[in-house]
Amino acid sequence: MTALRPEREDVYGDASYTSYGGDAYASDPSPYVPPADDETVALRIPDPPPPIPASEASSVTSATGSPQGGRAARRKAAKGRRGRHGGVAASDVQPEPESSDGRPLSRVEARRQAKARKPGAAVVASRAIGEVFITTGVLMLLFVSYQLWWTNVRAHAAADKEASSLQKDWASGKGAPGTFEPGQGFALLHIPKLDVVVPIAEGVSNKKVLDKGMVGHYSQGQLKTAMPDAKTGNFALAGHRNTHGEPFRYINRLSPGDPIIVETQDEYFVYKMTSTLPVTSPDNTSVIDPVPKGSGFTKPGRYITLTTCTPEFTSKYRLIVWGKMVEERPRSKGKPNALVQ
Repeated sequence: MTALRPEREDVYGDASYTSYGGDAYASDPSPYVPPADDETVALRIPDPPPPIPASEASSVTSATGSPQGGRAARRKAAKGRRGRHGGVAASDVQPEPESSDGRPLSRVEARRQAKARKPGAAVVASRAIGEVFITTGVLMLLFVSYQLWWTNVRAHAAADKEASSLQKDWASGKGAPGTFEPGQGFALLHIPKLDVVVPIAEGVSNKKVLDKGMVGHYSQGQLKTAMPDAKTGNFALAGHRNTHGEPFRYINRLSPGDPIIVETQDEYFVYKMTSTLPVTSPDNTSVIDPVPKGSGFTKPGRYITLTTCTPEFTSKYRLIVWGKMVEERPRSKGKPNALVQ
């Protein structure tokens, strides 16, 4: 029997063995590595990382962002970033239209779907008609605002200017009694109950008189009536009830006995309201006759008639108010009691 024994031992503990009697030597080809000491605080070489399988090597990128794995992998990554033809990212490409069941649409189907989304002729027409209605409504609102507000502003300004001019002429002695031209102011009408003070002008022209906020004296042709200083007769006046200053808007509120005063350069003519005709035809000119029909007067006298439109904001009918003169007072004696109170 042949036994093994150490031939020599060096200081490091390494040993090699041989057999007695010329047998071959047996030796350990791997160097001796001491076991890892988890308790030591000394530095040590870390274990090498495990090898990467070849199937995963193509997906690993370098620290600079360059794809690893060869030319084919780099082309594939670049195509994903730039799109098929380059310059457009895959995320920016619009998806192809699909049907309700997820199937991609053909060109014909896509065109039909796009055409169906476009508004039809009826929709376009309804939109156009709606815009026309809106525009018309805005224009009508502007017109109503002009009629109900702006015409009053302008008429009041014109009437106030005429009244101031009359009073200045009277104070300076420029205004002389006589025949007046159409549109010329010659007196002031006072209705204390309604807080109305408005110039009286010759004629009943809308453009020259009524639309300027004044009241007009019936003085031409078959509608000619007496002046206030006449010994007998009917002094008839017309005025707007709505818009353009609307001086006669509330004459329907007058009651029998309410004073109506006409002021001229030399005198005050005081009338008392006697009766009214709520509705009559615009052609009924008998209401301004010297002895007006329907007024209750039965003989000649000194009367006043106020005429205006009714109902409000229309000109279909006429509203009539009558009065009888009760006092003629020279200006030198001061204002009548009706204007002092």
